[in-house]
Amino acid sequence: MPEAVIVSTARSPIGRAYKGSLATIRPDDLAAQMVRAALDKVPSLDPRDIDDLIMGCGQPGGESGFNIGRVVAVELGYDFMPGTTVNRYCSSSLQSTRMAFHAIKAGEGHAFISAGVETVSQFGKGSADGWPDTKNALFAEAQERSAADAAAGDQWHDPREDGLIPDVYIGMGQTAENVALHTGISREDQDHWGVRSQNRAEEAINSGFFAREIVPVTLPDGTVVSTDDGPRAGTSYEKISQLKPVFRPNGTITAGNACPLNDGAAALVIMSDTKAKELGLTPLARVVSTGVSGLSPEIMGLGPIEAVKKALAQANKSISDIDLYEINEAFAVQVLGSARALGMDEEKLNVSGGAIALGHPFGMTGARITATLINNLQTYDKTFGIETMCVGGGQGMAMVIERLS
Repeated sequence: MPEAVIVSTARSPIGRAYKGSLATIRPDDLAAQMVRAALDKVPSLDPRDIDDLIMGCGQPGGESGFNIGRVVAVELGYDFMPGTTVNRYCSSSLQSTRMAFHAIKAGEGHAFISAGVETVSQFGKGSADGWPDTKNALFAEAQERSAADAAAGDQWHDPREDGLIPDVYIGMGQTAENVALHTGISREDQDHWGVRSQNRAEEAINSGFFAREIVPVTLPDGTVVSTDDGPRAGTSYEKISQLKPVFRPNGTITAGNACPLNDGAAALVIMSDTKAKELGLTPLARVVSTGVSGLSPEIMGLGPIEAVKKALAQANKSISDIDLYEINEAFAVQVLGSARALGMDEEKLNVSGGAIALGHPFGMTGARITATLINNLQTYDKTFGIETMCVGGGQGMAMVIERLS
């Protein structure tokens, strides 16, 4: 059975939504630049040999509509290349990698592009969710319950225990507050993790770490953007601890311990090991296994726990066998809650910072974390890594990779 290997990665800088460095570029144009960059790193691969372009997008509507995966293929001049768009919210471009992995394992293709994009700056022109009169009335009572909790919630109780349906539409910030109540993780712990993310990202930037994975983006006016907007040099606990809660008056989630809203894109070229050998390529990493999980939408941040367990079981490994971990930092509380439940060594977790500092463009994140994880494995000369994230709606996703070069 063939192995699925990653032979190139490309990720854009991450811009702050609306007022950041990438606010003027369309998602299809941004994604096209990253796909082109990923392919340019493997010139021996004929684009006609690519079996599918799989694009992850958390809000595939507006400028990200029209099956953006296919739009990008045509934009690049590859009318012959199939293209599809997949949505698993925050893990959309890990889902795209999983689909490439499965197709290769099944013998139904030898070369794929797994990409992801999100441009929150363009949501005003349309998005997949949030339109008037589109939510199922079945969840009306659950939404009322969430609204009451948002006003003064001081505990989280699983509605299923009372035979009630959970709120599938609950806002992500409210889920984070629920996780804080459910796990008992303190505001102080969350703030310290937010500071750690910023400080580690600052150290990584200064060492040239992110310059190795970022592909500069050319904006419509010709401006070239080559660095992430989000990292803040000199971030301290003293500053972060003074921020006010965002989602609940008595809450613990602040702008300092949660990710911002962002724009960005990333792309991977994934192929069978036989195809890589045929082309004389040295793969960067092997996809070992993946896992996906479901849990109450109201505590979606803990989704990585079961997803990681599933991926590890498929890989026949334990958490201690993994050299480095990457958990998407949607919120510090869910990173800490998941890591502690899994018994992760926090010194091996998000060693170059995470989304609190860098940002979280939903559709981009899966592929971006893959690029960063490979970069970290190379930088620290390690072999096995795992990436994972929580997913809106109450899911988790994870992937184990083995560094090959």
